[in-house]
Amino acid sequence: MSDPSSPSNSSTETSEPQNQPAAQPEFLHGADRFQPDIAEGATPAPDPQHSTRPRKQQESWLGLLQSLLVVVVIALFVVTFLIQAFQIPSGSMENTLLVGDYVMVDKVRFGEGGIWNNVLPYSPIWHGDIIVFKYPINPSLHYVKRVIGLPGDRVRMENKNVWVNGKLLHEGYTIYQTGGRGSFPSDSLYEHTNGSWTTQLPNFVRGDELVVPPGSYFVLGDNRDDSEDSRFWGFVPRENIEGRPWLVYFSFAASPVGTEEAQAADGKLAGLIFTVRHLWEYVRWNRVMRLVQ
Repeated sequence: MSDPSSPSNSSTETSEPQNQPAAQPEFLHGADRFQPDIAEGATPAPDPQHSTRPRKQQESWLGLLQSLLVVVVIALFVVTFLIQAFQIPSGSMENTLLVGDYVMVDKVRFGEGGIWNNVLPYSPIWHGDIIVFKYPINPSLHYVKRVIGLPGDRVRMENKNVWVNGKLLHEGYTIYQTGGRGSFPSDSLYEHTNGSWTTQLPNFVRGDELVVPPGSYFVLGDNRDDSEDSRFWGFVPRENIEGRPWLVYFSFAASPVGTEEAQAADGKLAGLIFTVRHLWEYVRWNRVMRLVQ
């Protein structure tokens, strides 16, 4: 008699049903069912994201500081060697440059000397160029005038006309006010000049002409009757010339603070509010971003 608990024959021992499901994973029971990564009461492992955050913040601030330093260095280079902003404070160059014009000065065009001669596009100074220069009597001040005489030129003025090397200049940029300041050079001007220039001026006069010495320039303002220029204090040394104004980037006709309506405002705060409200009315929009010629 066969054992009912054992297979009836060997064929059933090796045969498997065709649709038998795949083997299932083994489930644990009891105390070994769960295996946590960190035992209870143990110190947690450091989070890589949190551990690198202070370092990343430090690197971010360092990068920002480096960027600011680069901007400062570039700005210093531009102001020192390339361009600089100036405001026109007087009417000596009207109507080419007006009081309240804000101009960008090209410091490259007339620069010279050193290794920069081989790098930057320098140009010589010609008749009619407008230049910004250090005032010879007080180099801390900057003046802007038009070049009339180059080194070696012979200059004279008579009846509001200018002759250079015996040729009459046709100056469409000049304006004259009532009266006038007479001819140049002449004895009538000597008493109005700077003290040292009064004694030096006769040394450069040949006949009725002024001869410009080497390394110097004779300059005049376009507003001939309202300009303190080479007629009254002398020549401009080449080393004093810093550049040429090439762009009016902004221009104010006048400050509203000086108007009667602004002065009628009660108190400083009211005057300031009035100025802010009417500021744009005093902008010369037709002069903004205008090339200087």
